[in-house]
Amino acid sequence: MGYSTTHFKSINPYTEEVVYEIPMHTLEQTREILQNAQEAFCNEWINTTFEQRASLLNAVAKQMKDNLDYYALPMTEEMGKPINEARGEVNKAAWAAEHYAKFAQEYLKTEYLESDATESYVQHLPLGVTLGILPWNAPFWLAFRYLAPALMSGNTCVMKHDSHTPLCAVRIIEAFQKAGFPKNVVQNVVVGHSNLESMIRNPIVKGVSLTGSSKAGAAVGAIAGNEIKPVVLELGGSDPAIILKDTQDLEKAADVVVLSRYINAGQSCIAAKRIIVEEPIYEEFIALLKQRFEKLKLGDPKDETTVIGPIARKELVEQMHEQVNKSIAAGARLILGGEKHQGKGFFFPVTLLADVEPGMVVSCQETFGPIAAVIKAKDEEEAIKIANDTEYGLGGSIWTKDIEKAKKLAGKIITGQVSINGIVKSDPRLPSGGVKKSGLGKELGPHGIKMFVNTQQVWIGPAKG
Repeated sequence: MGYSTTHFKSINPYTEEVVYEIPMHTLEQTREILQNAQEAFCNEWINTTFEQRASLLNAVAKQMKDNLDYYALPMTEEMGKPINEARGEVNKAAWAAEHYAKFAQEYLKTEYLESDATESYVQHLPLGVTLGILPWNAPFWLAFRYLAPALMSGNTCVMKHDSHTPLCAVRIIEAFQKAGFPKNVVQNVVVGHSNLESMIRNPIVKGVSLTGSSKAGAAVGAIAGNEIKPVVLELGGSDPAIILKDTQDLEKAADVVVLSRYINAGQSCIAAKRIIVEEPIYEEFIALLKQRFEKLKLGDPKDETTVIGPIARKELVEQMHEQVNKSIAAGARLILGGEKHQGKGFFFPVTLLADVEPGMVVSCQETFGPIAAVIKAKDEEEAIKIANDTEYGLGGSIWTKDIEKAKKLAGKIITGQVSINGIVKSDPRLPSGGVKKSGLGKELGPHGIKMFVNTQQVWIGPAKG
């Protein structure tokens, strides 16, 4: 096959050197990839049993776990994820594969419903070829969050990974090949944004999953909607962490909030981004956060003692400095960080801002880095109001010793998930997905696997008398 002259090229954000380069597919090659996926679906994959699919997916999980660093290192090199976090991500991706291998048949079991029929039921059938459009910040986990349920429900998958993590995409496909997956059931397509529209509009593609920015989600969702195709959008977030004055263990709350904010150098949609603290404990909690944040070590992501690696790209660092500077100019109090990094690597200092008001940039825009914005609330009612004062609605957390109160408050927060006295995280066993500009549809759990199936109702006569 000939290739076009343009390439995806990844740059190591620590060394600033080229990691990997791969030619992009032409439109003709892209159509061929989709055609191959369609043939693999019709001629082979649709005829496999749950047991056969599960066996193959378990083999993929084993391949990755047995060769952990082979799959983890591309993340460290291409987007700066500290090596321990990268290993954890490969294991979590394997867990997603194992989870759906074990539970897909149960999640998609036939449902028998009473009607006027002699017998009536609902069955869940695959749609065909699905397209997954993925971001750079969790290259393995987000890929498997899409791939595992789509494959176990009987669909074939074409993965369009981010242009900044091309080696990660190649290694993911390699894992499927080494596990013995049938040819063309899972494929990688290397295309830019300009070629995506023709892919989504191609009649072969029956469903689209995108994890990315709200802007990307709006564009992809509009095209998919125009073609009347199901779409799952997991988009940005500005997650609130509400710390109420009756929180039993403020030290633990501070530990978890800090962890949530710095994982992946803060480059996470579901990180705690707005820390809303009830007035009586406001200054005390800021002091606890400062103690923890100032101990965090930035450095070489391949060094096992590094806690925070570099930011994936230079322009993202500049964007964050702008967000912080505008917020300070608007009256935010700088507690920690904010200064520019000197030396090699795309680092952003751990930054803690207090006295943040809802209109400030760090409050109303998504901050995709280690920036914590602390907001004072006079009571829990105002805390909920501040939490909802955003165009996003992905996740959120509440800290209080009164669990019954927390359950009631959870129902008032307009987000796709709420954690009470714990970290907001994704888990293969539980559905995740946002509301408002954080997306639509669900991923993971029993709900996620039903996004790309034909929920077919079957009525068998004669009718009951």
